[in-house]
Amino acid sequence: MILTYEAVDAKGKRASDSVEASNPQDAIETLRGRGLFVTQISEAGKTETKSPLESPAVKGGRIPLRTLVLFTRQMAMLLRSGSGIVPSIKAISRQMVKPAHTVVLRQLVGDLEDGGTLTDALQKHPRVFDPVYYAIVAAGEASAALPEMFERLSGILGKRRAMRKKILGTLAYPALLVVMCTSIIMVLLFFVLPRFADMFRQLHVETPASTEMLLAAGVFVRTYWPVLVGLFGAIVAGVTFIPRTAGGKQWLSDVQTQIPVIGRLRSRLIQGQVLRTLGMLVESRVGVLEALDLTRRSTKNRRFQALFDDLQEAVTSGGEMSTALESSKLVEPYICQAVRTGEESGHLGEALTYCADVIDETNEELVNTVAKLIEPVILLGMGLVVGVVAISLFLPLFDLTSAIH
Repeated sequence: MILTYEAVDAKGKRASDSVEASNPQDAIETLRGRGLFVTQISEAGKTETKSPLESPAVKGGRIPLRTLVLFTRQMAMLLRSGSGIVPSIKAISRQMVKPAHTVVLRQLVGDLEDGGTLTDALQKHPRVFDPVYYAIVAAGEASAALPEMFERLSGILGKRRAMRKKILGTLAYPALLVVMCTSIIMVLLFFVLPRFADMFRQLHVETPASTEMLLAAGVFVRTYWPVLVGLFGAIVAGVTFIPRTAGGKQWLSDVQTQIPVIGRLRSRLIQGQVLRTLGMLVESRVGVLEALDLTRRSTKNRRFQALFDDLQEAVTSGGEMSTALESSKLVEPYICQAVRTGEESGHLGEALTYCADVIDETNEELVNTVAKLIEPVILLGMGLVVGVVAISLFLPLFDLTSAIH
């Protein structure tokens, strides 16, 4: 078939022409070999369609990161040992425990047996395989280096999972402290305060303002606890629902980087992720403009999306990425210098990966520091709450004892 396209070359010059290919994916691969980044492509005489990398995908089930890492590593191992793609996926599908995961892999096998490429099959499951994932697979299919690409993917996914486990493990103890503190406060409000209130009334003890406020808080909680429980449930439901919507993900990603201390950590985590992704795409011989576009779509944070818009504009106009990075407040100077060195030496992918490794090491130290700061703050808060409650309850008793003597 004859396909018309619009594309941008490495120097940012736009081009539009036609190409003959069996399908749009083959046409994109052919044009990529000519150094062109396809932005739009359609069959001649028909309505314009998007590039297959941006085409609407069929919704499918979600596979957890742990299972996706295992799938990717097993694919790398089986392909490296000489197994075919379809037999490898079939073998892995037999090991899946959950039926939903098996269905996804069977759909991949069905698409491959129908004559489609692995990239096309992966694109039909956007909730499992993101654009970066199938772009690297596409690069592997184009260069006949799928085992190597799956090994790289397993490496980046493994690092992402390790960092997630590190953060969750670090936050486990502070979360336990919060639960303990909340439990202690609930016991005081529902069981301890009522007895002290009755005792103060029977003894006609004059209570100070702090004690009155504490007793009033106890009465309020015991009276309106169904409303408070409903409000808490609504908050939990909102926190659970918001990340599942596109707008909610966008808002949550933007807010995370604005929280003091934690925002800095989140920003550096995003930096490490996007730099590693971009480095791996460039090393996989994906065009720089296409790599920037795919990496931009891998994060929901508007500040980093704007940064990649600037990077794309700089590359399109014939400039350097390091120059655009230097004008951003998100990236530290040593990263800009490393990227500049990589551009000058022709090893941009390796430089980006090196920066990601350095940021990951710094992030681990920052996670440990944040955890060490959170724990004493929570303990101090617990001690302060318990201390205020104890003083407010026993101060009237001390006054009563002094009056008796």
